[in-house]
Amino acid sequence: MTIQANPLGLHQLLTLHVEDHKKLIQVEEFVGFTETLLKKYNLEKVGIASHVFDNKSYTVSFCLMESHICIHTWPENKNLALDIYLCNYSQDNTEKVRQLAQEYIAFFGAKILKQVEIDR
Repeated sequence: MTIQANPLGLHQLLTLHVEDHKKLIQVEEFVGFTETLLKKYNLEKVGIASHVFDNKSYTVSFCLMESHICIHTWPENKNLALDIYLCNYSQDNTEKVRQLAQEYIAFFGAKILKQVEIDR
């Protein structure tokens, strides 16, 4: 049996600045993009919860078999907080976490304000 460097998984926390404020108020576009990523990276959705606030900002949480992807948007500040965590129970998902982060950065056309990786 091989012991992985980070057996519990990689957790990435991002704070992003997004000039196109429409991306921060169009929850359906984010959900659709995430559904596409889940298929592309062979991740299994267990459930989803979301809420759209009065100013059209949104919070969405995808519960995954492998853990979760969560977002909170602040269109008034052109910022968002994104949380991606995949556990390594059945395989090493470390690179998937990093690739997902890059996919979201590109999707939002975002500038990274803060990016933290935590080995669990």
